[in-house]
Amino acid sequence: MIEGTILLVGSGRMGGALLEGWFKRGLKAVDAIVVEPAGRTAVDACAEHRALTVLPHIKDVPRDFHPDVILFAVKPQVADGIIPDYTRFTADHPVFLSVIAGKTTDSFCSYLGADAAVVRAMPNTPAAVGKAISVLYAVPAASAMQRRVCEVLMSAVGDVEWTADEALMDAVTAVSGSGPAYVFLLAECLRDAGIGAGLPKDLAARLAYATLSGAGAMLEEEGVVPEVLRQNVTSPGGTTAAALSVLMGDGGLKPLMEQAVAAAAKRSKDLAG
Repeated sequence: MIEGTILLVGSGRMGGALLEGWFKRGLKAVDAIVVEPAGRTAVDACAEHRALTVLPHIKDVPRDFHPDVILFAVKPQVADGIIPDYTRFTADHPVFLSVIAGKTTDSFCSYLGADAAVVRAMPNTPAAVGKAISVLYAVPAASAMQRRVCEVLMSAVGDVEWTADEALMDAVTAVSGSGPAYVFLLAECLRDAGIGAGLPKDLAARLAYATLSGAGAMLEEEGVVPEVLRQNVTSPGGTTAAALSVLMGDGGLKPLMEQAVAAAAKRSKDLAG
């Protein structure tokens, strides 16, 4: 059950997914306000949103609204121009929860004050179907209750993990935050390789997408490490072994993935500004 008052800043894909999850967990529209320049069209995904207050700017939020949680779900490039406006709420001692990639808790505290209760979260886009994985980090000023509230809010769209080391958040961003795009690229490549091997486009797409979905389900449900699952489907001298000799060869998938994750982690650091 989602309780308390929430001010959501930004309602793009992630903000919208969180709203969906909160309403499914019992959030009442009267207990939330959304600040979204794009207006109501950004939050009309479900009927419950019709009663939701959507405002174009922080200055439009009523002075008698005192949120328990202020969640920032805006793009990193605009964050520095938005966060300072929310110092008006610091006297209310809310928890400031951020899902902004790359923005450190220090950057928030530089605007909101050293004693601000800030929690940084890195979810990923499977939040749209309730299958996200989010990693959270909290500053010491965030109370146990505030941490629990943030965990409940993020668990509305999937699993939640905590880290005590904020320095790990760049790697988290590179692995799970950006990770769905890597899987989608793999789906593209597998589909196109099937077409190149002579399969009709529709069949190649169906086979590629269903295979990735099914393999992911096995990885989640069987509780076995991927190395074992890979070995289980690889017969010596068989077709899978022939393919893996390419994917696991010099310059294959592993070194490419390591380079990709390193590049994403570096970019996450750069976004901290």
